[in-house]
Amino acid sequence: MVAFWEEKTLDEMTQAEWESLCDGCARCCLHKLEDEDTGEFAYTAVVCRYLDDDCRCGDYESRHVNVPDCLPLTPERAGEFRWLPESCAYRRLSEGRGLATWHPLVSGTQDSVSAAGISVAGKTVSEEHVHPDGLEEHIIRWVTH
Repeated sequence: MVAFWEEKTLDEMTQAEWESLCDGCARCCLHKLEDEDTGEFAYTAVVCRYLDDDCRCGDYESRHVNVPDCLPLTPERAGEFRWLPESCAYRRLSEGRGLATWHPLVSGTQDSVSAAGISVAGKTVSEEHVHPDGLEEHIIRWVTH
């Protein structure tokens, strides 16, 4: 049997299929800094105030309203968001790459995300504890663009 992500485009997926692509790593919740000259992104260890210890959004249903910088990721826009890490399933599929072997849909367990070092759990600080002008002090190298 062929997996849905191997036979469907992002546009053809149901909402449930689309949502299941999220591996729960929360790398998209990291604050990022963009170099205006080069367009390069630097990831910081600072996360949204709504991210909980299990890397889940505590305000998922209203996140785009209550956090204006939280951009809605849709099948149409998945390929546009160059700030998504290379490990992101949405980015991988939009670029024609398959899911990583550690992805829960492939491995069969959510634990594989942490085991692969992909999850941000235990590696971040909430934006509530960082002054907006101090983001550069929290730039990290463990997330690749």
